[in-house]
Amino acid sequence: MGGRNNEHNNIHDQVDQTPADIYTKGEDVKIYCSHSIQSYDEILWYKQSEKQLQYLGYMNIDKGYPETGVNVTMEGNANKGKNCTLTIKDLKVSSSGVYFCAASYHSAAHHSTSIQKPNKHN
Repeated sequence: MGGRNNEHNNIHDQVDQTPADIYTKGEDVKIYCSHSIQSYDEILWYKQSEKQLQYLGYMNIDKGYPETGVNVTMEGNANKGKNCTLTIKDLKVSSSGVYFCAASYHSAAHHSTSIQKPNKHN
């Protein structure tokens, strides 16, 4: 096997997400994600709760694209070595879940598999 897949062995170790804290109702919460993967220029955000995975949106380079109806904002930069911030506004009980960030490579001709690392928030 050759090509692009060989360079991504254990690539999940190259995606970092902080902090791993617990928050209270009414707060605004910031979760940070960065990666060290050359050429990857997207950060995707997900929330898992009650066995359901919800797609929250993504950052492409320096623009955030949250899904309609999701109470979050996305800022920062999705390139290698930069920080991307997911802000969850006005926490509610329904905000509880495990939040994931994923690094991704995107071009008009190719979109790679996402790499995820979980972060718990109750």
